[in-house]
Amino acid sequence: MQFTKMQGAGNDYVYIDCFAQPTPENIADLAIKISDRHFGVGGDGLVLIQPSEIADARMRMFNADGSESEMCGNAIRCVAKYLYDHDIRRTPTLNIETGVGVLKLDLQAEGDRVQQVTVNMGKPILEAAEVPTTILPSGRVVDEKFEIDGHQLSVTCVSMGNPHCVCFVESATDELVLGLGPKIEVDPRFPNRTNVEFVEVISRGELRQRTWERGSGETWACGTGASAVCAAAVLSGRTDRDVLIHLLGGDLRLRWDEASGDMFKTGPAVEVFTGQWEG
Repeated sequence: MQFTKMQGAGNDYVYIDCFAQPTPENIADLAIKISDRHFGVGGDGLVLIQPSEIADARMRMFNADGSESEMCGNAIRCVAKYLYDHDIRRTPTLNIETGVGVLKLDLQAEGDRVQQVTVNMGKPILEAAEVPTTILPSGRVVDEKFEIDGHQLSVTCVSMGNPHCVCFVESATDELVLGLGPKIEVDPRFPNRTNVEFVEVISRGELRQRTWERGSGETWACGTGASAVCAAAVLSGRTDRDVLIHLLGGDLRLRWDEASGDMFKTGPAVEVFTGQWEG
């Protein structure tokens, strides 16, 4: 099986081109094995690039623990780059089918290679029951008190097709990210588990983010997480609608359009290497 390793702001996945070869069997098991950084290729998960009946391509994304996720904002930029760079769909605008519907992407190429991609991430989902979370029975969870393991946090909950719990903190320390992150992920107040973002406010236009990703642990970047962070920062009055977010693997630009309500995310997409999986 041929594969391509790609990363967006350090959020790295193994990509399988299902236009050129059959969709693999036992995908969840394959995701676990191929994502292992010691015994496999290594990555935050596995992404299938498949034909679609309603878009230019379909993306299916599996976490490192084998669970399937609805959407990944960094992975979808890499899918767009792959489609363009490998002459599957060489157009400046692409539509890609995901677990949250069809998303539109605008590609910025230099020569015959894509360097940056802007994704319309859609509208943030803010109702507690739709995130889902039971912190509140209804309405929006914005700067609500959240106690866990002896810590008092102020959290805002957003779904970008997958659930996020955004925590604004003075310092995103290992104690919080690695200590509380996995506990919040599986807390019963999040029926489908949750991604967890710990965020430092630098200014009204700049944030720093660390993410504990559902099913993968801490990742160097999270596109849906950055989108949720932008929404949470605007809702809580901490920033303007256009922000630069610093993640461990690089920077993402987020803009929550007031007129349409859509979230736009711009960031890099990089092909690292290709290979053949014998596992």
